[in-house]
Amino acid sequence: MIDSVATDSSSTPSNEKPRRTRRTRMTGAERRQQLLEIGRTLFAAKGFEGTSVEEIAARAGVSKPVVYEHFGGKEGLYAVVVDREMRRLLDMVTGSLTAGHPRELCEQAAFALLDYIEEYTDGFRILVRDSPIPQSTGSFASLISDIATQVEDILGREFKSRGFDPKLAPLYAQALVGMVALTGQWWLDVRKPKKAEVAAHLVNLAWHGLDGLEPKPRLIGHRKN
Repeated sequence: MIDSVATDSSSTPSNEKPRRTRRTRMTGAERRQQLLEIGRTLFAAKGFEGTSVEEIAARAGVSKPVVYEHFGGKEGLYAVVVDREMRRLLDMVTGSLTAGHPRELCEQAAFALLDYIEEYTDGFRILVRDSPIPQSTGSFASLISDIATQVEDILGREFKSRGFDPKLAPLYAQALVGMVALTGQWWLDVRKPKKAEVAAHLVNLAWHGLDGLEPKPRLIGHRKN
């Protein structure tokens, strides 16, 4: 399929023929990336059911068969979009866990999720919806489980050093990551208070529990915003 790039014909003398519109052809990789970006935007705004192959094709300036050629249909396109967003978020969270102190690790994980929500809002909107595709690689619940698995070892070591049962680390990992993720869903729309304050309060609850909450929690790590 050919994409048109308009040229400026306003300066063409009246006795000369207008120059023909230049046309450039997308490579297969470029077309695939374009369809992914369009699909991502539409899925975030309308959801899977509210998005049609016709609209995806129209936005891209191609016919429906082009979408089927690249992804086999709407389901295939959606699955690739979800998989990319899951890997991006998982990489951001696990890549942020660099501190030695467990409390700062909690801060880093909270900031990573909030950073993702802020920078990739459309992606997060897609992830928090239940996937309608049985064979899809992801849902928000499975993503949370994947992230929790990454922090189990950290909690396990901390539990062992404090004399707690390390076998309980998976339970606490799920609880902590789930708390942050659900708060992120809420913050997605309200965006108040500021990101650093949200992270501080999340860590406050996770670290101290309800019985020992600080009235004005502070961050101990380098991140302050």
